[in-house]
Amino acid sequence: MASTAGRGTHGEHGASVRTAGSSRAFALMLVITGAAGLLAAWVITIDKFKLLENPNFVPGCSLNPVVSCGNIMKSDQASAFGFPNPILGLVTYGIVVCVGMSLLARAAFPRWYWLTFDAGTLFGVGFCTWLQFQSLYRISALCLWCCLAWVATIIMFWYVTSFNVRNEFLPAPAWIRQFLGEFTWVLPLLHIGIIGMLILTRWWDFWTS
Repeated sequence: MASTAGRGTHGEHGASVRTAGSSRAFALMLVITGAAGLLAAWVITIDKFKLLENPNFVPGCSLNPVVSCGNIMKSDQASAFGFPNPILGLVTYGIVVCVGMSLLARAAFPRWYWLTFDAGTLFGVGFCTWLQFQSLYRISALCLWCCLAWVATIIMFWYVTSFNVRNEFLPAPAWIRQFLGEFTWVLPLLHIGIIGMLILTRWWDFWTS
């Protein structure tokens, strides 16, 4: 996903401000991953409301003792900030979709914007990592919609970080910029593969029984 070259604009004092747009593929990636996360957050939010109305409600994605969205929703970790986690997702994934749509409209943003956006995706992938640990080793259950949000967040984090490195908004040696220019896809694939292996080994007896 090659980006367009950074270009300069002039601020009110005549100082050059570096900006960067992106390739169509990169913009579409943000729209698709943001929409996937938004869908997951929306479905979980609806099911959470139904669960609050009826404690005996069983979400459609509760398929067996391991894939049990209901157990996830009833856990303390499902409201890490004092409100249901998917409400945060409705806001943040919506922002990602807006950024992607803006890029499709040929918008270009300054360095500070891209670094702030990258910090947001870093928070997202860090929060997802905490939720993955809680899900596997504390709650002992999986939510398929959560998994969709995890995958979407991981992909957007690595590609946004790669974008910033390749545009020299984040400092990195030339060989790293060159690697990311050709093989960014390796990083999210490896990240998702590690999580997949952890899920496989965590419930190995269940999957193989």
